[in-house]
Amino acid sequence: MKDFFSIDDRVRIQKDIEKKYSKVAINPAGQFRYTTGRKALEFLKYDRNIMEQLPEMVADAYCGTGNPFLLGEIKDGEIILDFGCGAGIDLIFASKLVGDQGRVVGLDLIPEMLGRAKKNIDKLNLKNTSLVLSKDDNLIFPDATFDTIISNSVFNLVPNKEFLFKELYRVLKPKGKLMVVDQLFTGGKIKDHRDRVDSWFQ
Repeated sequence: MKDFFSIDDRVRIQKDIEKKYSKVAINPAGQFRYTTGRKALEFLKYDRNIMEQLPEMVADAYCGTGNPFLLGEIKDGEIILDFGCGAGIDLIFASKLVGDQGRVVGLDLIPEMLGRAKKNIDKLNLKNTSLVLSKDDNLIFPDATFDTIISNSVFNLVPNKEFLFKELYRVLKPKGKLMVVDQLFTGGKIKDHRDRVDSWFQ
């Protein structure tokens, strides 16, 4: 499979993403062109019963662009991967949905975001969650590990999307669910390769 990005491209993209999202971990407000926090959760029709359990400091950390839980049912006892979990808000919703018999793993490449996620998880005293730092396109999990994989506004940041989809398929159980929400480019002039790399994190 052809990778259109050089090693230098990939290093540049990752550094820019890390720079932006280390700031987002501290304060997501004003970092995006769209609504974040509790207002976004309400607008995107997240489960109101769970939403009402979130302290303001936790709800304020939400900066997704969609609601993956509208794409399918999460059942009690499932094992879930939140790919690109960020500050852990979707992870918290998944944790509540799978119950004590389930398990949710949050994976992210930004240490500061995982630090924010840990604070949010600890605030709610969740025991069925874990966090994993990843710096590699290869997922560290065995084949057929997860019942469901959720992801919110992460795929647009990944250079080699074909490889990622293959990895996600590998770690999904047979008949598992991939529930992804994201941003898409529509219309306008596509930038040349160099400009795309230079503005990737935007």
